[in-house]
Amino acid sequence: MPHFAYTAMDSTGRTFKAVMEAENEGVVLSRLRDQALHCVSIEQAKRAKKTVGGKMKAKALVVFSRQFATMIDAGIPILRCLDILCNQTKDPILKNALDTVTSDVKEGMTLNEAMAKHPKVFSKLYVNMIRAAEIGGILDTILDRLAQFLEYENEIKSKIKSAMMYPTLVLIFSVVMLFALFSFVLPKFKEIFNGMSVKLPPITAMLFGFGDFMNKNWWIILLLVGGMIFGIKTWAKTPKGRFQMDWFKLKFPVIGDLSLKMSVARFCRTFGTLLSSGVPMLRSLEIVGETLNNAVLANAVDATRTSIREGNKLSVPLAQSGLFPSMVTHMIDVGEESGRLSEMLVKVGDFYDQEVENSVKGLTSMIEPMLIIFLGGIVGFIAISVMTPVFTLVNEMK
Repeated sequence: MPHFAYTAMDSTGRTFKAVMEAENEGVVLSRLRDQALHCVSIEQAKRAKKTVGGKMKAKALVVFSRQFATMIDAGIPILRCLDILCNQTKDPILKNALDTVTSDVKEGMTLNEAMAKHPKVFSKLYVNMIRAAEIGGILDTILDRLAQFLEYENEIKSKIKSAMMYPTLVLIFSVVMLFALFSFVLPKFKEIFNGMSVKLPPITAMLFGFGDFMNKNWWIILLLVGGMIFGIKTWAKTPKGRFQMDWFKLKFPVIGDLSLKMSVARFCRTFGTLLSSGVPMLRSLEIVGETLNNAVLANAVDATRTSIREGNKLSVPLAQSGLFPSMVTHMIDVGEESGRLSEMLVKVGDFYDQEVENSVKGLTSMIEPMLIIFLGGIVGFIAISVMTPVFTLVNEMK
């Protein structure tokens, strides 16, 4: 179907340019008349598809949602809002998506249908909440709620990243330092000991042998590590591999508990937000299962949907799965009985967000001394291994 580039004028005299897909010019003119727009010029054009690489910044969507909510609350029409936001956003990926969304809405699509065409920008959670907002006529309220939800989730992620920054830097420094020791320092000592015909203790000989292996076969080690990482990633993309990897994440000591708390927090917060926005429960559970990023928990949520269709309460299949903490299922049960399920879910989500933050702080406070002890142990081992032949040499000279 051809595309037509046109310039139109609204009742206030404001002109704007856009592109519409239609069978012919007559259809375009008819649609413009239906929208109370006067066509200034029109010509057939090829609609170029914009491709923008990279990843959209999460903060850009938060700002867009807040500004969109403010404009809608001020009584500005949706198309005018989209035009303004498209022109002022700086994120190229969001700008490209908004440009297409604006054109699709002008052609007669609903806002949620236009956004659904850009799943990398607008998630299913976002699209379904917009759909519920359009049906209920509360777009400004839902947009503001979405902005709060996205902002809070980004804040939690930022806290986790900042808490893990120091241990990561210490680990990287440790690896670099060990590489420098084995590549430059130990070979010098080996030359000195060989020149003096010193009999090396077994521990020193083993250390020098490991250093020689590292220097001669470092590329093999890199290939093995790279191949292992590639193999694990490839295997994790298969349904069976992903399920087993996610199961391992939940069962791994310390990390598994943190991963479960993060998933429970996201489940409760997302589910509560969808329910309070008017999205039906079964549809909400479907969306939540897709946003958990854990196949094991997603299967439990799917089983919950099936159980609800059969007439069971929400809390029963969640408790039977054995994955959700008893406090969560009891709170959900209370919420169902009191008719305040969405509020209860949000409160549980807030509680587990705080638990995640505390767990991350505890984990980092435990990792930091362990890394320092590990690094100190390796350096001490190398120092003893190198100094032992020196003491032997000194004794022989005496």
